[in-house]
Amino acid sequence: MQRIYHLSHAPISFLFRPSSRDFVVRENALYHASGSGEHLYLFVRKKNLSTFDMIAILSRILGIKASNIGYAGLKDKWATTYQYISIPKEAEPKLSANLTHLEEHNIKILSSNAHTNKLRIGHLASNTFFVRLKKVQPLHAQKLLNALKLIDKEGLPNYFGKQRFGTNGDNHKEGEQILESYLTVRNKRISQFLRSSLQSYLFNLWLAKRIELSKIIQSFSAQELQRIPEFHALGLELAMIKDLKAQEHFFKLFRGDVALHYPYGRAFVCEDLAQESSRFAHREIAPAGALSGRKLFCAKDIAYKIEEPFLDSRFHESGSRRYAWIWPSGIECSYKQEEAHFDLHFTLPKSSYASVFVEALQNEPHSNLRLLDPHKSEKNPD
Repeated sequence: MQRIYHLSHAPISFLFRPSSRDFVVRENALYHASGSGEHLYLFVRKKNLSTFDMIAILSRILGIKASNIGYAGLKDKWATTYQYISIPKEAEPKLSANLTHLEEHNIKILSSNAHTNKLRIGHLASNTFFVRLKKVQPLHAQKLLNALKLIDKEGLPNYFGKQRFGTNGDNHKEGEQILESYLTVRNKRISQFLRSSLQSYLFNLWLAKRIELSKIIQSFSAQELQRIPEFHALGLELAMIKDLKAQEHFFKLFRGDVALHYPYGRAFVCEDLAQESSRFAHREIAPAGALSGRKLFCAKDIAYKIEEPFLDSRFHESGSRRYAWIWPSGIECSYKQEEAHFDLHFTLPKSSYASVFVEALQNEPHSNLRLLDPHKSEKNPD
C-alpha cells in the first residue's frame, strides 16, 4: 500500500539506513515509578533487537514468563532504543546477577525503581528520535530545510509505518487469516499483533483516501468538484463544498468526522465544521481514524460514508480511534556538507512513526528507506 502525503515538493534524494548509530529512539515516560510496589520499572537500552526479542531474552535469563514483562510501546529493531519495561520485583536478585550477561545480548539496564502496577501498552507520553540521513547534497539539504518548516507548521499524517506490517509487508494478511480461523498463532502477543496489523492496514487505506480527497478539494474549484461523481455520491452540495475549500488546514474535516482533543482527550463528533476546523488549524483538536472493533465510536453522516468501506465487523476487540494528524515538536537539524550527513532530532506523540516523518520529507512514492532486516523473512512486530 502506498502512503501519500500532503507536501507538494519534488522527491528529495537521500539515504536512510536505520542502524544503532544512525537511528536512536528514546521513550518519554508518562509517569514516574513511585519507589514502592511489587513491580520493578527498568529503563533499558537495547541495540538491534525488537522489543519482543528483548522480552524473550529477559524471560529466558531471568526465568520469568514473557507475559509478566510489561512494556509501554514497541520500539524499532534496527536502532539504539531506550525504553521502559517492568518485571516482577521478585526477579530483582537474578537481574542484578545477570547484568553483564544481558549486556552481552545488547541489553543494558540503565536504572530501576519499584512501582505498584505492571507497565501497560500506551503508558508513555511520546518518543524522541535522532535520525541521520546520508548522501545529502547541498541543494537537497536546503529542500529538506524547507520541507521541515512546512511540517513544523502544518504537521503530518499519522500513518502506521512500514515496520508495522513485517518484513514482507503482509502481516495484515495473516491477521485476516486469524480472524477467519484459517490460521492459529499460539503466542498471544504475536496473534494480537497480527490482528492489529489488519486494523492498521485499514486505517492507512482510509487515511490515504482522506488525503486524496483533500488534495482534490485543494486543486479544483467548487463548481468543478460538484461535477465529480464521488463528491455527488457523498451528497456534497455546492455550499458544503465551498465550506470545505474555506477550511484553513490542508486536511479537510467532513460533517460527522470524529475528532480528539489534542494531544490528549475524548472522542467527539464534529458538527460545527467552521468552529472545529478552526480548532484543528490551531492544534486544539485533530481528526481521528478508526481501528475497527465491536465498540468503535463511529463517525456520522458524510464522514461515515467515507469511512465505512475501511471498517471490519469481524474484530472482537473493542476498537478505538487514532489521531489521523499529528504535529511533531522539538524539530532540530544540522547539515555536515563534508560527510553529506543531515542529522535530525524531533519528538512525536506515542504510537507515531519516525519512518513516516522521513517518508513525508522524502515525498517519494517508491521510497528506498530500509526499515527492516533484509536477511530475514520473520514477522517482525517492531
